Amino acid sequence: MQDATFTTEETSSLLREQEQSMDGIEVESRPVKIHCEEELSVEASGTAHQISQGRKVYSLTWVLQYINLFMINTGFIILAGQALKAAYVLFRDDHVMKLPYFIAISGLVCAIFAFVVPHLSALRFWLGVSTVLSLIYIVTGFVLSLQDGIKAPARDYSIPSSNGSRVFTTIAASANLVFSFNTGMLPEIQATVRKPVVNNMLKALNFQFTVGIIPMFAVTFMGYWAYGSKTSTYLLNSVTGPVWVKAMANIGAFLQTVIALHIFASPTYEYLDTKYGRSQGSAFSIQNLSFRILVRGGYLAITSLLAALMPFLGDFMSLTGAFSTFPLTFILANHMYLMVKKNKLTTSQKSWHWLNVCGFSCMAVAAAVSAFRLIIVDSSTYHFFADL
Repeated sequence: MQDATFTTEETSSLLREQEQSMDGIEVESRPVKIHCEEELSVEASGTAHQISQGRKVYSLTWVLQYINLFMINTGFIILAGQALKAAYVLFRDDHVMKLPYFIAISGLVCAIFAFVVPHLSALRFWLGVSTVLSLIYIVTGFVLSLQDGIKAPARDYSIPSSNGSRVFTTIAASANLVFSFNTGMLPEIQATVRKPVVNNMLKALNFQFTVGIIPMFAVTFMGYWAYGSKTSTYLLNSVTGPVWVKAMANIGAFLQTVIALHIFASPTYEYLDTKYGRSQGSAFSIQNLSFRILVRGGYLAITSLLAALMPFLGDFMSLTGAFSTFPLTFILANHMYLMVKKNKLTTSQKSWHWLNVCGFSCMAVAAAVSAFRLIIVDSSTYHFFADL
């Protein structure tokens, strides 16, 4: 075995050869940025500010979304009560049963439905039922309005009241429209079932706001054409026709409203169940069922009380559009886009989005004032717990 040790001269010779071989190699040098404590402090402060702003925007969105859902559910309770009353007066118009009574009954039925349908995925069968019930209402309202419109004399399509009131009514109507046609929740939820989530969601929303709005627009414009400015907020109160057909449509509207309310209340239910109440085991275990009865029953009791207190469906729709739909759909969306894309947008693009933010903010304030004015006027005209 050969000795592996080197003498001092051999070692020096090897080191000289290594230095000579390294002379022809260019070593890449990169500048190293050294941050001082002040720069790091400023950067950390900016990041903390962004996180703080993000949390504030998240909290604002969270609050607005749940206010939106609560007010939508209040409107659904009013609508269910009106449908139930319309079905009742077809057979007994004795003025014994008032609208607040039917609102209370509607709230009880909605509560029972919420107890037995523990989560949104359990609605699969009921979504099909909801579609059928919606078609019954739409077809009945469209056909009966068409028949009445053909037979009716000339109608008045002008907006009643003074010029000042017309301005408030028109502004409130814009918020009402935004609320009525901003119903993308169900397609968005269903689209997340399978991937790709974003593409499926866009397909569902595109379908809803093209094909899906045709029956909604059809029954809306047909009703206004047939009855003019005297059209009832609840269209089936204006139509004439066979009693059994109107009864079927009213009961269908009532049951469909119960299902629709559960869809829009589900985010609230799921949040409360997940954070406070859901335990291991069956959804119908004593503990889980008791929690649903307590929490969901309390939520719907408050909703029903508010609905019975001020049963002005159109006013509530306008107020919801002003307070939550305008900010969530137009103001917040444009502002978030500006914050995310601010360094990539041209001046004209930034101006357009800021115009949307400012313009719809003014619309939201004006619509809120108009909606409150309508509620005050209706309250002074009718009183609380009115029988409309």
